Amino acid sequence: MIRMRCLAFFPAVCFPMAASLATAQNVDVWFGTTTPKGGESRGIYHSSLDTNTGKLTRPTLATQCDQPGFLALHPDGKTLYATGRPAAADGPRDAVSAFRVNGSAGRSELEFIGAVGTGDGGAAQVSTDRAGKVLLSAQYGGGSTSLYQLDQDGRIARLAEVKKHADLMPNVGSGVVEGRQTASHAHWTGTSPDDRFAFVPDLGMDRVVIWKLDADKPSLTHHGYGICPPGSGPRHMKFSVDGSKIYVLNELSLTITVFDYNAQDGEMTPVQTIATLSEEVKAKETFNSASEIRVHPSGRFVYSANRGHDSISVFRVDDTGTLEAVEVEAIRGGWPRNFNIDPTGKWLIAAGRDSNTATLFSIDAESGELTFMRETQPVPTPICVLFGQ
Repeated sequence: MIRMRCLAFFPAVCFPMAASLATAQNVDVWFGTTTPKGGESRGIYHSSLDTNTGKLTRPTLATQCDQPGFLALHPDGKTLYATGRPAAADGPRDAVSAFRVNGSAGRSELEFIGAVGTGDGGAAQVSTDRAGKVLLSAQYGGGSTSLYQLDQDGRIARLAEVKKHADLMPNVGSGVVEGRQTASHAHWTGTSPDDRFAFVPDLGMDRVVIWKLDADKPSLTHHGYGICPPGSGPRHMKFSVDGSKIYVLNELSLTITVFDYNAQDGEMTPVQTIATLSEEVKAKETFNSASEIRVHPSGRFVYSANRGHDSISVFRVDDTGTLEAVEVEAIRGGWPRNFNIDPTGKWLIAAGRDSNTATLFSIDAESGELTFMRETQPVPTPICVLFGQ
């Protein structure tokens, strides 16, 4: 039976938890935000999480930046990437930026080291390959994947390629959902565990575009597709810990499609589609859409966020790699555009864009269930949560 928890908002009260400072293990927490005209956010915000106690410090402005909606960290942990760029920086406004991470864990600062234009409008998401040789971005409005070469020190050397999804096939939008699927809408980028392939869920196409990646050149060559259900609107995806499965979150249908992944051939085969919310629950809300998906470091659990219902859905991974629903937990905030799990797998932070909050939950190691820790910190319009190393 799926456990549903009350969705009423709770007061933003923080209760310090007892712990010795000598045993504290602090990790950086970075918040990407949206920076609307007249809004409170000024860029990227920084906090620190004590992974022993779950104490989250009050976030402060780390660096000014326009529309740093999504963040990514270089594999060596020394460079942070963001969509957007500082207002004072030279070059196109539609860009991706790089910042040097200075200082010690939990006390890090950001130093701007450059920005490069996307070549096709604003980026919705940014990521690196696992070796740290290239950067990728997805342009929702442009319907494209951009590839950037990285220097050895993590700087963005140049824009190498822009791949328009409309060039791959005629009638690129599936057209199933009116107003959302009339064209290509690339939404996320990431690479296979061996960096041989790059994957870009396209909400408008109902497909995951698969590129063959040459990180040394660098270049992208179209390889194939992962096919999602009609009208589902694939948004984000994650690999299982062992690399044998891919979990694709479908924004429009609020479902997760599980794929078998053939690492040798770079092929995706759908094996399951499971709802993140029941039809009965969805019918009670005026609007719902799925936003983010995460795999627990243990590989035993998968989590996804539901906007409108303002909750996190929890799934158990069975022996075959498919999913079984466990519970749906309220985030105690509004419009969870993003959330993340800390490196220890003990804590989850949910970003409430409309409530201007970051709320903390503990994760049960045996069941995967979430418990609200009554730890809420203010962040202006947060839409991305990124943990440092």
